Amino acid sequence: MTQTGFTERWLETPLGMRVHELEVDLIGEALGDVFGFELLQIGDWGPPSRLFESARTQHRWWICPDAHGPGAIRAAYEHLPIATASVEAVLLPHTLEYAPHPHELLREVERVLVGEGHLLICGFNPRGPWGLRHLLSRGHFPPPAARLMSEGRIRDWLHLLGLEPITSQRYLFASSLAKRLPGRAGAWLERRGPQLAPPLAGAYLIKARKRVVALTPVRRARARRPVVVVGAPEPTTRNAA
Repeated sequence: MTQTGFTERWLETPLGMRVHELEVDLIGEALGDVFGFELLQIGDWGPPSRLFESARTQHRWWICPDAHGPGAIRAAYEHLPIATASVEAVLLPHTLEYAPHPHELLREVERVLVGEGHLLICGFNPRGPWGLRHLLSRGHFPPPAARLMSEGRIRDWLHLLGLEPITSQRYLFASSLAKRLPGRAGAWLERRGPQLAPPLAGAYLIKARKRVVALTPVRRARARRPVVVVGAPEPTTRNAA
């Protein structure tokens, strides 16, 4: 079964559906101040239009090796068929966890983003309960993650590429052993979890911005006139006397 197939099956479970709904809300809030013409989702994580349905950009696209449907573009993650500096926002919903070359993917993201463009990254926390279950299941939970990367590691990569993390939100405090996320208790836990027990978060959402380095023009130095050193007058015969 393909990666897309595993993703679809898991997201159709009660737990998967609740995780996806929670991320739709969080991503919608994070996109509230993002404007422009183009938004690009890279990777398969449920119906693409669902994640960016509240985006304020004029156009939305979805890139995946087996993408299909309206707005879909089939391409490898590390070779995006997108013009340089042409996209205002990029969304990576757990994509770094299964992309063959995650660092190369981030390089491509930095290339296609315009100056001050935004990047949103969802990832599962490898040091929390969900990460522990991922380790014990030998990578089979949560699918389709081939690897889990810590928030700190992602931040380091972003800094190296000139992408500045501006906000970070931790979520998914319910047990990974539950078949579904709890109702009211789960809502309270999601609200209070970031303050009460941030290390126990199952996932995180990082919002970053592409930095623009302002160049200070250097004026061409004016040609300086040669300095004429006037020596002391030679003594005359009268002075010498």
